Amino acid sequence: MKSSFFRPLLEIAVVLFVVLGAARWLTGLFAKRTHVYRPTAARQLRLLFWPLLALGAGLSVLPAVAIGEQRVSGFEWGLTLGFMAFTLLLSGPALLLHLRYWVLNQSTTLLFQPTENRFEVYEAGQRLPFGRRDLARVERVSCRARRSFWAKYDYLRLHLHDGRVITLTSLLTELEPLAGFLRSVPTERRAVYWCWT
Repeated sequence: MKSSFFRPLLEIAVVLFVVLGAARWLTGLFAKRTHVYRPTAARQLRLLFWPLLALGAGLSVLPAVAIGEQRVSGFEWGLTLGFMAFTLLLSGPALLLHLRYWVLNQSTTLLFQPTENRFEVYEAGQRLPFGRRDLARVERVSCRARRSFWAKYDYLRLHLHDGRVITLTSLLTELEPLAGFLRSVPTERRAVYWCWT
């Protein structure tokens, strides 16, 4: 009975995934390359795909054990809870980082076009007034744990001469081209295990 209910749902999900992927590919062929970066749904899904998949795998075991037709022993409950804890340990840090980065950059817009020497940051639609000469130093923090779900979460801090600090996270875009663009500014590079800002 369970498979007769879940199979059509799975088939619909696969068809939607293929159709949406094909539509995105087709629109990408005709779209103009953008130089404006915001926390978009596509970027967030790209960062959250594996953590959410792991979390879903961990949480999917609980209903199967709790609603199952057979009586479940204490050992099976222990294995279920252990598997859930393991998947939470894998995906939890990435989900926390994502939430933190979203709070920091939800209203941030980055305009970055290196060929035209354009670099502007907007907060809630208002341009933050600074130029490259106003930058005292750049702090580039990347993740040392390359094989973890949170490895793609990193950030860039722009320290201005007037004391302001602007934080740009990987929720906006890949930050390495931006760090390369600002190579004339003194840059401090650090690799940490978990890029909490």
